[in-house]
Amino acid sequence: MTTTARSPARLFRDPEVLREERPDGSVRLRSAIPLPQPYARCAGEWLEDWAARDPARLFLAERDARGEWVRISYGAAHERVYRLATWLLARGLSPERPLVILSDNGIEHALLMLAAMHIGVPSCAISPGTSLQSRDHAKLKANIELLRPGVVYADDAERYGPALAAIAPLHDGVVVAGSRSAEGVDAIRYAAIESTPADVASVREAFDAVGPETIAKFLFTSGSIGAPKAVINTHRMMCSNQAAKGAIWPFLQDSPPVVVDWLPWSHTFGGNHNFNLVLRWGGALHIDDGKPVAALLARTVRNLKEISPTLYFSVPRAYDMLVPLLRDDEELRASFFRRLQMIFYAGAALPQHLWDDLERLARLAVGEPVTMVSSWGATETSPLATDCHMQAVRSGVIGVPVPGVELKLLPVADKLEVRVKGPNVFPGYWKQPDLSKAAFDEEGFYLIGDAVEYVDPRRPELGLLFDGRVAEDFKLLTGTWVHVGSVRVRGIDALSPVAQDIVVTGHDRDEIGFLVFPNVAECRRLCPGLPPDAPVEAVLTNPAVVRRVREGMSAMAQGGGSSTYPVRVVLMEEPPSVEAGEITDKGYINQRIVRTRRADLVEWLHADVPDRQVITLPRGPALA
Repeated sequence: MTTTARSPARLFRDPEVLREERPDGSVRLRSAIPLPQPYARCAGEWLEDWAARDPARLFLAERDARGEWVRISYGAAHERVYRLATWLLARGLSPERPLVILSDNGIEHALLMLAAMHIGVPSCAISPGTSLQSRDHAKLKANIELLRPGVVYADDAERYGPALAAIAPLHDGVVVAGSRSAEGVDAIRYAAIESTPADVASVREAFDAVGPETIAKFLFTSGSIGAPKAVINTHRMMCSNQAAKGAIWPFLQDSPPVVVDWLPWSHTFGGNHNFNLVLRWGGALHIDDGKPVAALLARTVRNLKEISPTLYFSVPRAYDMLVPLLRDDEELRASFFRRLQMIFYAGAALPQHLWDDLERLARLAVGEPVTMVSSWGATETSPLATDCHMQAVRSGVIGVPVPGVELKLLPVADKLEVRVKGPNVFPGYWKQPDLSKAAFDEEGFYLIGDAVEYVDPRRPELGLLFDGRVAEDFKLLTGTWVHVGSVRVRGIDALSPVAQDIVVTGHDRDEIGFLVFPNVAECRRLCPGLPPDAPVEAVLTNPAVVRRVREGMSAMAQGGGSSTYPVRVVLMEEPPSVEAGEITDKGYINQRIVRTRRADLVEWLHADVPDRQVITLPRGPALA
């Protein structure tokens, strides 16, 4: 069999899984591949290494206000980090007075984060949505009250002005205005602090004192349940993650990644997995100023037409928006797949129709499929706990434990709950000892709250499937469990291309319903006779769209019980709200928050006599 640079046999080390059944009914899974030792004691060692080995190598690139690429090498980054670190050292920062970053991804953001980590000071990038899309800034205030920062950086102090004003009484830190800020802003300018002469001896002394247990970052959880928690991320967590990645992705050692990435650094996927992967393996990160929202998607397209990535990371919602563009734009398709070795998705399961579309488009562009993989973890696992270092048999496979990590699987209700232990796992939540203690079981496994199932119980090396959040599942009045994760993914596939995402309803009811966030652009394609400027309501009520939804509902109902298919569907005009927490920066839909915020819509969906705008399941002979 011929292998190419895109072949799994060239990319990965074959999985080796040790499975142990315990008397208590639990199962332990771990990789037989050893975690390489020793690995880096801190993330700063990676920057030191590449700056010494290949100082001219491209590290970061971003677009400036004119749309031109600004690039920075490893050597230049190292020099600038030392100047910034010198300034930070004079501020007396510590875990009790960390650096807080209010910013989208950017070079200044990256250099400040690296400078803080270099001298053992935690940084915390807070989601821009928390600052920019909130009216009362309640979540941001809670974040600042918990952290009490010594320095607050805002890349655009005007844009973040209301947020900075809201938190001003809650800290005594210095405010630094980034280069995007207008003149006259009452704050220290970023350019001024970067012009500080480097005190190399003092920075090196602080750097040498950084150890594996030193706090590198605080990352806030989404706050979907209760107040947001600041997850302690140590250098040990991040460095063990990359050591494990190198053991199972050996191609990284001779193929430095070229990445075009939008995923926010305030989240562990973009800020730990992707950023650290580039830094550890001497890659080039092109910061994508686009996002998977209609207003910004064109920027992503522009970037991908100019930069052909070797690895591409994103979330299912973003792939749903990208696939039609790859289908219709030959220039984009050719550039995207030209050097691509791997497509990586995480944050939620990838619907099978998107998997199939990406395989087909890769064959069209380069004559062969591109390996598609996923992994699984959490902010508390920095984030890698499992990795699919093989060509999965289908979408949804999250792989096997990475080297150094042990999983505990135990039956709960009719699911397999999964728990995690290893050097990648966090030590606790900042200043919340009770929550920290409750996050671990009696054997020290982190209670991540997810469920999994085997691809094949007889062959654990084929990987695990994500089986949803344990807390998301609910029972119908019949007492039957509804597995929300699997029903949601099946529904997106069955209702393709109408459904971009789905919220499953029916708790303590007789039947399942779907609240559907529609892909309006694809719905318009189903309505050839409709004017291109027809309002959204006219699109979603068009007979062709309704017919497609009913066909999908009927397909789901064939051969399954009442807990596996919807009887009622409503297509929602209002998109998910970031401010309300319905959707995260990564594009993941929070089922519970949507159902709570739209409780009146849930009641309307399940009314005794359904409204005519509720699409109901056809009652054919097979369903009577």
